[in-house]
Amino acid sequence: MDTDNRYDKTLNYLFEKLPMFSRQGAAALKPNLDNTIKMCALLDNPYEQFKSIHIAGTNGKGSTSHMLAAILQECGYKVGLYTSPHLVDFRERIRINGKPVSKEWVSDFVDKYTTNIEEIEPSFFEITVAMAFAYFAEEKVDYAIIETGLGGRLDSTNVITPILSVITNISYDHTDLLGKTLPEIAGEKAGIIKHKVPVVIGQQHTETERVFFEKSVHMQSTVYYADAMWDLVRTSSTPSLQYYKVVNRAMREMHDLTSDLPGSYQYYNIKTVLATVDVLKANQGMDIPFATVQRALSKVKKLTGLFGRWDVLQDKPLIIADVGHNIAGITEVANQWKHLKADNKHIVIGFVKDKDIDAVLALLPKDNTYYFCNANIIRALPASELKKRAEAAGLQGESYTSVADAVSAARNAIGANDAILITGSFFIVGEAIEYLNVNNGRLFPTSLENYH
Repeated sequence: MDTDNRYDKTLNYLFEKLPMFSRQGAAALKPNLDNTIKMCALLDNPYEQFKSIHIAGTNGKGSTSHMLAAILQECGYKVGLYTSPHLVDFRERIRINGKPVSKEWVSDFVDKYTTNIEEIEPSFFEITVAMAFAYFAEEKVDYAIIETGLGGRLDSTNVITPILSVITNISYDHTDLLGKTLPEIAGEKAGIIKHKVPVVIGQQHTETERVFFEKSVHMQSTVYYADAMWDLVRTSSTPSLQYYKVVNRAMREMHDLTSDLPGSYQYYNIKTVLATVDVLKANQGMDIPFATVQRALSKVKKLTGLFGRWDVLQDKPLIIADVGHNIAGITEVANQWKHLKADNKHIVIGFVKDKDIDAVLALLPKDNTYYFCNANIIRALPASELKKRAEAAGLQGESYTSVADAVSAARNAIGANDAILITGSFFIVGEAIEYLNVNNGRLFPTSLENYH
């Protein structure tokens, strides 16, 4: 069997045999870390063989993980990066220095441990976490950036004891699983704070600050607040770049900074990353010159392959994709979209069922043309139902039973000076990117064999 067919067979096994949150929702989650612990014990606890940095948060943890990985790569380290979910290819989840794990390695791993998988019965996410840890240990990475999937306390990644924990922010998402209030959600995210391991808090909030403080005191962990360490001012921007003046508040030093991640919400993530670098330097003695930070943040997409964050897929007519999928995320996306200049604006949008749909719809502009769709997953909210709820919110458009049909209809309807926004979930953006067959010369898509 050739490599591609064998890999496809492996993915079919993982996707169809194992419980998946993206397919089943809460039913796929386990209320403990037992399966991850069993899988890792079988693999000789690979997470003990490399240094890790653990990143949680409601929004921004993916961008923060990629930026931090880019900086460490630019410093010359061998850096593992584990993120989720993937947009187009499963191997986006597991990378070293921007290069995804090979198809052969994934297939070999699953073939080798199929019997154990059948006995332990891990979820898709649990086996993916174990797979990433095994790969990073085998490849002897210097550091691994590990992004949580959901929450923190009971997230499968939480078997690690990192050198640093990072919590980007707290807002409302997965309230059926993590809690109905911000302090309850913060309590779950705070579960990644480990004994005497420092923690960086990306965004301070009066409702959650005490949660982190009390947890850190209990764990004898030092808390660092990014807001207290760095100030940022955006001085200008283009469709693909943002330019900042950044100020180190302790040193009273000002620097210029360029980011190739054009989402306005990256302001918060950059501040978090800069604070994280400072803590790594102070606590780990790492040599990370600011000039290296500047170079890395100007080319994150090239270094790590990040995409789907205010991603300019086409210049004229303008097509932008963003994986914003909850109230806080869509608030930022809608605000940036509002300030974008175009003759007419079109939005391709879809959601999964467990989001606060009506609250999100209320944030969207009423004078845009909408293309309501659903991704090809069971958890997707049917496009016809989304259209009804959107009309009640004053939004007008048509429904489409596939993302491809919605994107195609939007492209056929726009003029040269119009713009399209594709948003609402990772799954909508992933299917749209796959349909458009876009890679814009980035390192990650072009480094994948037969990526599309």
